[in-house]
Amino acid sequence: MFFIRTNDQVKIAVYDLNPCGSETILLIHGWPLSHQIFEYQESLLTANGFRVVSMDLRGFGASDAPACGYGYDRMADDIYTVVRALNLRCFTLVGFSMGGGIVTRYMGRYNGYGVKRLVLLGAASPRFTQCSDFPYGVTREAVDAWISQASTDRAQLCEQFGSMLFASPQSSAIVDWLRMLSLGASGIATIQTACALRDEDCRADFSKICVPTGIFHGRQDAVVPFELATVQQSCIPGAQLFAFENSGHAVFYDELCSFNQQLLAFLRTPVC
Repeated sequence: MFFIRTNDQVKIAVYDLNPCGSETILLIHGWPLSHQIFEYQESLLTANGFRVVSMDLRGFGASDAPACGYGYDRMADDIYTVVRALNLRCFTLVGFSMGGGIVTRYMGRYNGYGVKRLVLLGAASPRFTQCSDFPYGVTREAVDAWISQASTDRAQLCEQFGSMLFASPQSSAIVDWLRMLSLGASGIATIQTACALRDEDCRADFSKICVPTGIFHGRQDAVVPFELATVQQSCIPGAQLFAFENSGHAVFYDELCSFNQQLLAFLRTPVC
């Protein structure tokens, strides 16, 4: 692990595995977790010759936790800072959950700088919440309830959110581990990024996505409704939708082996 400092002096924790790998994958985690959520993909990808770069979003994991700066524009700027600092080119950008919204914003804000392939995992995009002209996603009131609970009993929120991630039984150890990852986040970051999840709108960013895109989503997702995956597919020309019948939000845990196989196959598909 090492740190890269942003232009607003926030240190972002970065992890660079197999730096001599033949192709680079950049992983962006979701709310309210850290890069560690990708543990079983990091081992798979490095074993198959990929360079795997991941980062803890500001306020999460080992990164600095400032008092502000948790909108998608700022976090997309953080990704760009890491990309430029490491001179990443022709890489695959992967975003899970809220990270899916942030990578969508990166594609729009930076015209997909350096990205040759995009992967959306249970992505909270183009919007996470419903509005007058977007009937998909969850209600604003549902996210408001998270924000309220994060302000009074964040530990209970983390426990409840962890129970929403899966469609199949997981070991108590996995559930406890994920709760600890969530509790490791800054309370301020947890609240402010939940506000971003509620309010951000990435529909305009989709027009800038012109790279091969894989959409991986569990049909039983209780966090980000599956219908958002179909919206994503309709908005991105040529996007491939990989639907996992027996998975919830954490598709790469519920159907780990199948997910890893299909992800690897997608990553090995030649890009023109």
